[in-house]
Amino acid sequence: MRPSRIVLSLALLGAVGASPIAAQSNRLTAAASTRATAVVSLSAPRVQGQPAPTPLTIKVEYGQPHVRGRAGLPTELAKDGTVWRVGANAATTLTTEVDLTIGGSEVPKGAYSLYAVREGGKTLLIINKNTGQWGTEYDGSKDLARVPLTSRTAAESLESLQIALVPAPSAPNTAARGVLSIAWGTLALSTEWVVR
Repeated sequence: MRPSRIVLSLALLGAVGASPIAAQSNRLTAAASTRATAVVSLSAPRVQGQPAPTPLTIKVEYGQPHVRGRAGLPTELAKDGTVWRVGANAATTLTTEVDLTIGGSEVPKGAYSLYAVREGGKTLLIINKNTGQWGTEYDGSKDLARVPLTSRTAAESLESLQIALVPAPSAPNTAARGVLSIAWGTLALSTEWVVR
């Protein structure tokens, strides 16, 4: 049974204000990194005479770093081979209750950490089977897949990292699909996801 309807929500969790030292010196600073969540709910078709099934979700939880006057790419993406944790603090987590194809790679339902790396001048999304670790504790032996990301320069800079699961309109009886987008500063990365 394929999910047929998509509902998108984005929530910011646990915003933290400026430090007491900054407040005492009357300087304005960006808030500390916050946690954010991007969620897509997938409704399964209702079977006649049965209660409506509980929606299945695809969720990304991440820490939001802030630009704070820095220019260009995240430092880790400035040179080939250096892994970026795609967020701040704890590793960014993708949790899916459905089997997916992300950027052409099969991703079974479950929980994963997301990272990115530049290789040969291209940015790749790393889907890693290790979860629950600090963002800098990357173990390449646990990689499930590395998928190419489309990269572009945004017209306007975003102060805080934003990750979104943007559903695409789908015809009846077709697999739910959409775009996973990552934007920070003027960096805009994306790849397609499809429910299998």
